[in-house]
Amino acid sequence: MVAALLFRPGDDTRFLVQQRLPGGSRGLLWEFPGGKVEPGESEPEALARECREELDITLHVGRRLWAGRHEYPDLTVDLVLYGARLEAGEPKTLGAQALAFLTPEEMRALPFCEADLPPLEELASGRLTPLL
Repeated sequence: MVAALLFRPGDDTRFLVQQRLPGGSRGLLWEFPGGKVEPGESEPEALARECREELDITLHVGRRLWAGRHEYPDLTVDLVLYGARLEAGEPKTLGAQALAFLTPEEMRALPFCEADLPPLEELASGRLTPLL
């Protein structure tokens, strides 16, 4: 799985997060936007495609910022977080319940997917820098 640390244009203190759709696994929890890497895709290609399909935006995918593994009872997630910059479009809720540009402190108040909590804590503590 790949995800984007996408800051709000003109405000590098707020990052895009999305709320998962209800009814599915981990429904209504919050996460960094992204998705699955398909066979034959690089991680940056997959991230750009997922954001195009689910948010209707074009990204510049930057450097790899964080990687980790989380084991849910039903699934093991290998998550890689990339720095990203919005190149075109305004994020739309095509594949999410809600979207928000939030500070890490504001994110901490929301129920996040467990796999996304370690990079969120790294970001909030200042140990993860969102430079592209």
